[in-house]
Parts: sequence; C-alpha cells; structure tokens
Amino acid sequence: MLLDLGKALSFFTCIVVVYHAAIHTLFVPGAQWEEGLALALLKLALAACVCFLSGMVFTWPTSTNPDRGVALSATLPVRFFFWSSAVIVVLLLSSWYFSDLVQQAAPFISSRSMQRF
Repeated sequence: MLLDLGKALSFFTCIVVVYHAAIHTLFVPGAQWEEGLALALLKLALAACVCFLSGMVFTWPTSTNPDRGVALSATLPVRFFFWSSAVIVVLLLSSWYFSDLVQQAAPFISSRSMQRF
C-alpha cells in the first residue's frame, strides 16, 4: 500500500521535474545559447537524478512488489526520462536551427513582400 503510494508520488515528481526542465530549456526568452545550454544540461542532470531515484523506488526489493526483478533502465520513470530527454534535445536543436534560419533570412523579408500574404 505505502509502496504503491510511493511509486505514484515519485513518478509524479519525475513528471514535474522533467516538465520544469523542458520549459526552462525551450522557453527562455532573450538568453544566449551558451547560457541556455549550460542551464539545460544542469536541469536535465537534476531530472536524471530524480528519475533514477524514482526508478529505484519502482524496483524496491520487497515480496509484494511485482517489479522487483526488473532492470533499472526498464522502469517507467527511467524510460520516461530517456524519451523526454530525446524529445527535448530534438526540439532544442530544431529551435536553434530555425532561429538561425530566420536571422539569415531577415534582410530578404521586407514589409512589401509580407503585404502580399
């Protein structure tokens, strides 16, 4: 009973920390990319710690735990972290690419060409 509540609470904490890392990685207005990258890596490292601790709760060695023999990398919180960090990295790289593309195309976009649309 308490183990199930601990699993739910630890997984909810895992979701909140990964959400916090994703929001502050992708939506920091006016930050330089060096600062953003350092902050993103720190927040993802914190999320990794929380998710791996939550995975340890999922594999707690008790007789009533059905997941006690599962590898740590196969637990739900750790898989959630792996998938979400991959998505965060893809979104971060694509946002850097598109922001650079917009900055390069800005001199060629005039108000007269935008009025046609």
